Amino acid sequence: MAEGKDKLNIRLHVYDTEIPVYNIIPEEEPFYRNAAKLITETVNTYSERFRSTKSEKEILYMAMINIALNLEFEKTNNDTAPYDDILTKITNEIEDALGVSETGMRAATDKK
Repeated sequence: MAEGKDKLNIRLHVYDTEIPVYNIIPEEEPFYRNAAKLITETVNTYSERFRSTKSEKEILYMAMINIALNLEFEKTNNDTAPYDDILTKITNEIEDALGVSETGMRAATDKK
């Protein structure tokens, strides 16, 4: 694929600003649009609640912290490493019990 071919240039509405985004893969456009929507909705929520007591900058930081915190929780919830380790150990134990070698062949089949 030629460089720049099949890439999109889009404009995102984020809170009160239009932001140009260049050279994105068409399949990624919905992710960009959903991200812009999430940011806008989060900032609007904080703005409605704290507009009279906080500066716009503080409201933006609060929204960023909220989004980043949710991302961190998601990363923790999606950590499959402990499960991978357990499955590997169980698989090894089963293979040992069945006499299966690393190539997947039973050791007993070699004794014909």
